[in-house]
Amino acid sequence: MKDLIKRNLNGKKVLIYFGLTGLVYGSMLGITGPKVMMLAGGMRILDLMPTGYDAYYVKTLFGALGEEGRHAYLFNQLPLDLIFPFLSGISFCLIIAWLLGQIKKLETNWFYLCYLPVIAGLFDYFENFSIITLLMNYPDISENMVKLSSVFSILKSSFTTVYMIIMIILLVVFGVNKIFLKREKIS
Repeated sequence: MKDLIKRNLNGKKVLIYFGLTGLVYGSMLGITGPKVMMLAGGMRILDLMPTGYDAYYVKTLFGALGEEGRHAYLFNQLPLDLIFPFLSGISFCLIIAWLLGQIKKLETNWFYLCYLPVIAGLFDYFENFSIITLLMNYPDISENMVKLSSVFSILKSSFTTVYMIIMIILLVVFGVNKIFLKREKIS
């Protein structure tokens, strides 16, 4: 996998993946997500609950959604969310790899930080498939499936938070290095 990442580590590819990721994410946050939440009377959908949820919330949400809302969740929101984890995993993996290359840490154990967005993407897929299972089985909501889905939501959010913090730190290090290199050239 390391060789695959290095082979695809160029600015054009990173920008294309990042742009596609932004397009899909923007569609989910700006179009399909709000539509589903509107049909649920303003209740937050499961994908957007980073601290998890319980069976009572899921039953209440799915009931509030009604048939039209559950259909919109299943056939509008979730199909986009089956594309998003792939795109975000790749784009943020490549961004972290690029930043590591810029600070001369790509050939160290720091490289393993590149895998964090991929792991977050895997948990996003697990979350999505468990939500699909819950929607397909409604009104028979399995408490164990809700717990599992909630754990996947929490893990997805946790790994996403960690890799975003790491990217910010890498950006700061990159920026500080650039400033010091400029000063050295001027001196």
